[in-house]
Amino acid sequence: MHYHRLAAGAAIIALATATPASAQMSEAEELAGRFGARPTVMDISLSPSGNKVAYISSDNATTEILYVVDLNGEAEPRALTALSEPDAELTGCDWANDIWLVCRVYGSAKYDNRVPITYTRMLSVATDGSEPNLLTPRRSSRAYGIVQNGGRVLALDVEGEENRILMTRSFLEENSRNTRLANEEGGLGVELVDVTRNSRRTVENPDEDATRYVADENGEVRIKVRAPHDSFGRLTGNVLYSYREPGSRSWTAFKDDLSGFRPVAVDAAQNVAYGFQDQDGFTALYRVTLDDEAKREPVLARSDVDVDRLIRIGRKQRVVGVSYAAEKRQVEYLDEDLANLAARLQQALPGKPLINIVGASADEQTLLIVASSDVDPGMTYLLDRQSNALSPLLPLRDHLAELEMAPMRPVTFPAADGTQIPGYLTMPLNSEGPVSAIVLPHGGPGSRDEWGFDWLVQFFAARGYAVLQPNFRGSSGYGDAWFGRNGFQQWETAIGDVNDAGRWLVSEGIADPDRLGIVGWSYGGYAALQSQVVDPDLYQAVVAIAPVTDLELLREEARDYTNFAQVREFVGTGSHVEDGSPANHADRFRAPVLLFHGTQDTNVGVFQSQRMKSRLEDAGASVQYVEYDGFDHSLDHGQVRGNMLLAIDTFLGQHLAD
Repeated sequence: MHYHRLAAGAAIIALATATPASAQMSEAEELAGRFGARPTVMDISLSPSGNKVAYISSDNATTEILYVVDLNGEAEPRALTALSEPDAELTGCDWANDIWLVCRVYGSAKYDNRVPITYTRMLSVATDGSEPNLLTPRRSSRAYGIVQNGGRVLALDVEGEENRILMTRSFLEENSRNTRLANEEGGLGVELVDVTRNSRRTVENPDEDATRYVADENGEVRIKVRAPHDSFGRLTGNVLYSYREPGSRSWTAFKDDLSGFRPVAVDAAQNVAYGFQDQDGFTALYRVTLDDEAKREPVLARSDVDVDRLIRIGRKQRVVGVSYAAEKRQVEYLDEDLANLAARLQQALPGKPLINIVGASADEQTLLIVASSDVDPGMTYLLDRQSNALSPLLPLRDHLAELEMAPMRPVTFPAADGTQIPGYLTMPLNSEGPVSAIVLPHGGPGSRDEWGFDWLVQFFAARGYAVLQPNFRGSSGYGDAWFGRNGFQQWETAIGDVNDAGRWLVSEGIADPDRLGIVGWSYGGYAALQSQVVDPDLYQAVVAIAPVTDLELLREEARDYTNFAQVREFVGTGSHVEDGSPANHADRFRAPVLLFHGTQDTNVGVFQSQRMKSRLEDAGASVQYVEYDGFDHSLDHGQVRGNMLLAIDTFLGQHLAD
């Protein structure tokens, strides 16, 4: 396989190079700034011809910039547009054709100046200098309610429809007084939208319970997903899936043995839907014929981990494989040519990285690839399948390109009851003997850690800490039994596993027991705090970012939202709510605590950290609290994250010093 650098790659990399650190900066300040910085490339896509690349970068603060590069021209990046809203982010773009891109915006706001909400918007941006179009229709003054869902692209290519894409639209019911033109139906529908003129035609009437539609490769809507509401307008928790046979306008429900089938893609050529369904307690991938027989066929199932991702490429989102995460993420390709290609790429590139095909030209002869690993933040490549030439384009995090990263290795450790808990251990480079160490439980709890690059882990390793990421019971990805009733309702098991991770680090001689800390974000922050309630002497420092601290408050915070019933069921009722809320047990804390939270957090309200701080102060415990005004759950801002990393480093240095 040929491997060479395009002139385009050199031009882009030169543009994206990070500003060198000031000579007056300490090592901690420099590393905090570099690891906390936003990615150089936040999203990247390939045009239908394969001759242009569009990518989103930023000013490392609140502005995202969309660039385009003509690979057949001078290959100089050219800025098309920028979004500088502090409460909104340009998250991704796809090519509608070789001139127009369709882009997504994600934002947050407060409804009635009281209830935090998130929203999305869609816009089209041209490479020829034309003004951007807002594709999400503006709200009529007659409309009831607000539009949170600004639409989603179902198909970039619709058969027989040039310049038109298929996308969803949230219709709002309107006041019909003194007019016959008001819309009297609300809900999610589908429109055919001309990206060049922003004209539209409805192809699926709105359904007030619809949450998602799936189109096939020809741009025909074949799947509808509905989530019914109760009389109070809240979701009931039921999800109904229906399909259409080719050319039909009637919906047929998946039922009986297929009532739990969750379709995600349709292949019109085979007339099948690909989707997920549980098998013996694990998620498996199936395909089901979309006809009277509704014949189900397993594609891939495992007895150790969930099969959880469908691999699709190109403008028509062709299904080419499926993946799962064991010790490392694995891809099982359904396309033999791509399987061979991925294997050759993995062997050709240094470090045998994970290979992800993230874009393709219309004929799939030019592929856009991202290669990354535990010690590689990621590099984008262009592959010409005819010449077999592989050309590097853009590093995902150029500001980290020269830093040596610490390897991450899969481990298991025993819980108190003998259960082997999987996780990942990252040791600082050139370390010997017991070192300062951090247990880093993941968020969720319906999530899991995977092998690969992690900016938090690598920052801590660069600062001399060993880092253990436990996939405690209550994590997703390991089947129903491992998830149990989730990490809130079975917090004793989950937190027990997290604390056993710390004990294992000490017993193995990896960690000095006097220099052991715990750091977590979201549910991980909850786990970090609750670990003190269970064993106040285990950790000498506790850091919690955007943590849940009071389960009753978590449940009540959801009362203003349509998913209140689901949150109430997830948190549950009973003694675990009181016992599992660290804010209720501040008198148990012996280790110093450092808290961070954004005031615009719609996942976990800022009141959670404010309550924890107040309770710890009342109990006479040591607590520091940093509040970031106007920022959400992810704190996705280079300076904010750099500030946070430096504060954590200072805090840990004070309490985990030799």
